Amino acid sequence: MSSPASEHASGPVAPAAEQSADRSAEPRGTAPDRPVGSHTPTSGGLAKAALPYADAIGSEVVQVYVGNSRGWALPPGDPGQDAAFRAGCEGRGLPVYIHASLLVNLGSPTPATVEKSVATLAHALDRGAAIGASGVVFHAGSAVDAGHAEAAMRQVREALLPLLDSAAASGGPKLLVEPSAGGGRSLASRVEHLEPYLAAVDWHPWLGACFDTCHAWAAGHDLAREGGMRETLDALVDAIGAERLWLVHANDSRDLCGSTRDRHETIGKGTIGEAAFAELMTHPATAGIPVIVETPSENQGHADDIATLKRLRP
Repeated sequence: MSSPASEHASGPVAPAAEQSADRSAEPRGTAPDRPVGSHTPTSGGLAKAALPYADAIGSEVVQVYVGNSRGWALPPGDPGQDAAFRAGCEGRGLPVYIHASLLVNLGSPTPATVEKSVATLAHALDRGAAIGASGVVFHAGSAVDAGHAEAAMRQVREALLPLLDSAAASGGPKLLVEPSAGGGRSLASRVEHLEPYLAAVDWHPWLGACFDTCHAWAAGHDLAREGGMRETLDALVDAIGAERLWLVHANDSRDLCGSTRDRHETIGKGTIGEAAFAELMTHPATAGIPVIVETPSENQGHADDIATLKRLRP
């Protein structure tokens, strides 16, 4: 995926007072059926950065990194900021998700990469428990080498099962596998690939899926064709069941269908188009599912995309 870190950190957003006025019109104690939010910056402090940003753009759900998006460092976090962020999100009714480092690859033929990937997911789960996150998103990974595919799936099983068991035993965040944009011996790119991925861990109840529209488009699902988004979501439900779809990443694309290129674009301004997102926001499988935008943030990009998706939902 295009790194949200490079897409959300800059650009003006609507004044918080204006957005707060919109939010105050919603009945207290109620939650939207398909809450919409963004991948959210945390530089300068989790609560200090993320909460004002979420307020300003009208977020109903937030996704954050808890480490370098393209590194292996495992920072411990600031207990004060963690507590303030958790309280702030709970007070606003904001579900929280973590996106693990983009380097995570449980299928890698390099043992050191697998070891670091496991440590990164364990760290994200621990940090998620501290900040009240519902889940941790990670990329499905790649076998890299043609002859490593079978061994790669064994690695996925061996790496994930202890993490899933531990998280389930503690009641911590769940793990969400996100199919990739395809190419490079990906272990899961098209939605039907999710079935063997979840089967590899015996359909563990702590593993679900994150559906990324740009990734699905890049992997060859024609979402722009009338009915294409509905058919793709139907295929996902056929593969793993609606109960395993736990999060959506709603991103338009700069590239053609099947390109295997993961370059996000503002909703309605890319090659997927707004009509597909209307199908996304009304499909039965997305009822009650949080929707995160990871689109370019320049010129109020996140605020505009969130407003668009809110307009398209029932």
